[in-house]
Amino acid sequence: MKIIILGAGQVGSSVAHNLARESNDITVVDTNLDVLEELQGRLDLRTVVGHASYPEVLVNAGAEDADMIIAVTNSDEVNMAACQVAYTLFHTPTKIARVRAPEYLNHRRLFAQEAFPIDVTISPEQLVTAYIHRLIEHPGALQVVDFADGRVRLVAVRAYYGGPLVGHELREIRDHIPGIQARVAAIFRQGNPIIPKGDTVIEADDEVFFIAAKENIRVVMSELRRLDKPVKRVILAGGGNIGTRLARALENKYQVKVIDRNRDNARRISEELPNTIVLLGDAADEELLLEENIESADVFCALTNDDEANILSAMLAKRLGAKRVMSVINRASYVDLVESGDIDIAISPQQATIGSLLTHIRRGDVTVVHSLRRGAAEAIEAVAHGDSKTSKVIGKAIEDIKLPKGTTIGALVRGDEVVIAHHDTVIIAEDHVILFLIDKNKVSEVEKLFQVGVTFI
Repeated sequence: MKIIILGAGQVGSSVAHNLARESNDITVVDTNLDVLEELQGRLDLRTVVGHASYPEVLVNAGAEDADMIIAVTNSDEVNMAACQVAYTLFHTPTKIARVRAPEYLNHRRLFAQEAFPIDVTISPEQLVTAYIHRLIEHPGALQVVDFADGRVRLVAVRAYYGGPLVGHELREIRDHIPGIQARVAAIFRQGNPIIPKGDTVIEADDEVFFIAAKENIRVVMSELRRLDKPVKRVILAGGGNIGTRLARALENKYQVKVIDRNRDNARRISEELPNTIVLLGDAADEELLLEENIESADVFCALTNDDEANILSAMLAKRLGAKRVMSVINRASYVDLVESGDIDIAISPQQATIGSLLTHIRRGDVTVVHSLRRGAAEAIEAVAHGDSKTSKVIGKAIEDIKLPKGTTIGALVRGDEVVIAHHDTVIIAEDHVILFLIDKNKVSEVEKLFQVGVTFI
């Protein structure tokens, strides 16, 4: 696929890194020559220096025969204009734009073909807000991602000593929680992947990925670790787009405090969110945190645009007694570094955004993509089309499907029914199949399985 990426910032660079590894023809456009040279030195792609929405620049980038444009510059207006130019002059089939401002996103008619012809709008702030919200809903989880419009969830959890299933074989899960359907999709032990089988024994400190219906997540988690108490008190450091969105989503269910050092911003939030307590100050101020009873906070989230400030405030909050701390971190090199210390969960906006973008790039009918473990693994929801003559999966039991090494099928969504996959489960037409790939480099092989053909050799 020929793809033009407009903007070589954090998101654009991350997208280029993911797509270049999958044999796509990638061109990146940016005004910063140094950034482009650095990117070209690491990846097999073309670069063009120039303003992303200028027709001549898009011509130089190959827009006349591009399959897709992904506009992820730091300017909503440039992204929107670039998609308009691509549609009007080059009839580009697929146009994706990052749009951050709620003032645009609240008016969906703006993105109709007769207005700004954008096929898909991506809002990292919305994606990160939803991601954190799910983590707060499931205290103790390392990662929670949705499939089938939220009916099925893939959850990562750290197995602890004392968990009822820890030290036992996976096949015993049916006896431990009778009537509850769940499937362990993958286990990572000391960073190394293990393909789960019936006789696989879960050990303490394993990172376990399991799939279950949304309503069964808490029961399954209780088999792997002592359940944390439900969250009541949340402190958010930073009242920007993410902080405000998250406070709005949480304030009617939890006790929410927002700390922001900008007076005008703090006043705006207090006026918009009647059930949120807004504090003017520095979230890395030990005295302020103690005054606000940080030791009674169930969750502390550092959400500013400054990675260093987020790391410092989150570490301080943890040491002062906050039960669980999360931090938004844009620099990939910081993420693994901080998670090995006091910070429980480091959140990468780039990884949250990439999954949404990959959904529209995957071949075959792939409706959901989630990037996992810093992009090394992937979970996808693919729809089985055709019949037993034109499909490699329809009419076959899961044990008879030639899945790529390291790939497991965790669940099917069949109409309104969630079917947890077993070795003898048969896939039928229009099933939504949820797969976990330990090695995302195998994704092209999975895509081929779900492509409909006239005949197969």
